[in-house]
Amino acid sequence: MIRAVAFDVGETLISDDRGWGAWADWLGVSRHTLSALVGAVVAQGRDNADALRLLCPEIDIEAERAAMERAGRGEYLDDSDLYPDVRPALAALRESGLRVVVAGNQTRRAGELLRSLDLPVDAVATSGEWGVAKPAPEFFIRTVELAGAEAGEVVYVGDHPQNDVRPARAAGLRTAHLRRGPLGHLWADGADAQAADWRIGGLAELVDVLRLD
Repeated sequence: MIRAVAFDVGETLISDDRGWGAWADWLGVSRHTLSALVGAVVAQGRDNADALRLLCPEIDIEAERAAMERAGRGEYLDDSDLYPDVRPALAALRESGLRVVVAGNQTRRAGELLRSLDLPVDAVATSGEWGVAKPAPEFFIRTVELAGAEAGEVVYVGDHPQNDVRPARAAGLRTAHLRRGPLGHLWADGADAQAADWRIGGLAELVDVLRLD
């Protein structure tokens, strides 16, 4: 029986457009250039932050992020960053009696911003707050604890087959691969995505399949 649903953040709940656009503007390159580099490094199986290192090989990402904050150009989220199906789906899942949590690879500041959106969820946590990030097994141990259920009673929902589906399955969680954003589409037909318990094109589909499960 499914008792809880845990959600990734980037390209699952929110669009990453604002974040990458802010980096492009800060580094003085076109948004298209940085977007293309992000796609290229991810397709090679590299960390998406390597796109920033291609532009600035000596970059200290945390130092630059702090400088952006001091300049008033730091991380920011509002409702316009949410995909349209997010609030209705989260609310419907909660109303059905499931515990709904958010756990993704984001900074501490992103955790604060997500909580300020007052989403219909029971808890929000980020890798920056936990000190451990996906795909590390410890991240999913913490996610199960946040969900307050046994691993096999928790569904982890994300767009990234290698960071979301594969390690969540290895940790004993059920999984839903979301065909959303560049990575969700790029690897939608790969073995990791196909191994998910559910493959969905939107969060409304998730609500429907969990009602039938």
